[in-house]
Amino acid sequence: MDTLLLTGFPGFLGSALLPRLLARRLGSQAVCVVQPQHLATARERIAELERDHPHVLERVELVTGDITSPDLGLDATARASLEAVTEVWHLAAVYDLAVPPEIAHRVNVDGTAHVLDLCGTMPSLTRLQYVSTCYVSGRYVGEFGEDVLAEGQPFRNHYESTKYDAEQLVRDAMAGGLPATIYRPGIVVGDSTTGETLKFDGPYFIAGFLKRQPGPVVVVPKVGDPDVVRVCLVPRDFVVDAMDVLSVLDISVGRTYALTDPHPPTVREVVDAFSTRLGKRVVWVPLPLAPTHALIDRVPGMERLLGLPAEAVDYFASPTTYSTSNTTTDLKGTEVRCPPFDEYADRLVDFMRGHGEIGSKAMV
Repeated sequence: MDTLLLTGFPGFLGSALLPRLLARRLGSQAVCVVQPQHLATARERIAELERDHPHVLERVELVTGDITSPDLGLDATARASLEAVTEVWHLAAVYDLAVPPEIAHRVNVDGTAHVLDLCGTMPSLTRLQYVSTCYVSGRYVGEFGEDVLAEGQPFRNHYESTKYDAEQLVRDAMAGGLPATIYRPGIVVGDSTTGETLKFDGPYFIAGFLKRQPGPVVVVPKVGDPDVVRVCLVPRDFVVDAMDVLSVLDISVGRTYALTDPHPPTVREVVDAFSTRLGKRVVWVPLPLAPTHALIDRVPGMERLLGLPAEAVDYFASPTTYSTSNTTTDLKGTEVRCPPFDEYADRLVDFMRGHGEIGSKAMV
């Protein structure tokens, strides 16, 4: 019986991806490596999935482990079962722009190295499915291609640099013969149909920033040209659907896919979409990026007051756009498409309004 090994469960992408993988791979089982502190949540999530997706019933095994440890911290019994693994999905990573360097390296780089080491011991492995990020581009100026990585780009934070290093490890392994596919999501937001998300970060910081300002008129810092800078947004359902479809194509072995909107909205379009739905009128105030970043980062209480981390401001002056040529070409003829931002922006705002208990912190 074929077995899938999945890291990153019960995270935002992994929770939505798992039932799709099992639906397409009838007869297969899934083993999810879960950190001990997330085991209770993982069990609750499996119960939900079994209720909502009957085909998942009794097909998922949860094992405790940690990608930052050799052999993913799995015990002897769990390691013995890996001989049946035919496919590895590595989603686990620290998705936090302000992550300290030590944690970012340990999880994103060392964790990926441990997954690759484990792949080398699996006699039945046919594919590694690796989830990277569009932001391995760093501050590259211009359109960043799917087939490139090392372009001399500088990085804005440790999240970007360690995801770059991790993808380089995967590419090195592919050059050595490992069959793998790389997926680079953009900034993943909520489901385009329901608005559901597990954390409010990325563009949600802008929505929160607008909401915090009293009255109908709000001030937004203009740190870049809002009509030129584009925001690399993508709803979760497109990312999951695209990975599900692409993962079974023979042509996708050795390929890299940018999973983001091929026609991304500008900064102004994002701000206008949120402000309209929040009943706000925007006044743009030109401010240089570096002093604005420093003000938020260094003045005590400023980040909490604004609800806008300094690291998030950098992306509203990003010089990078992303080619989606591989993705668009290989999804042609399927029903999978990335919906335009304006089609689902209202659902993101509605979900945010109705779930004040959700914060911006990633699972760690």
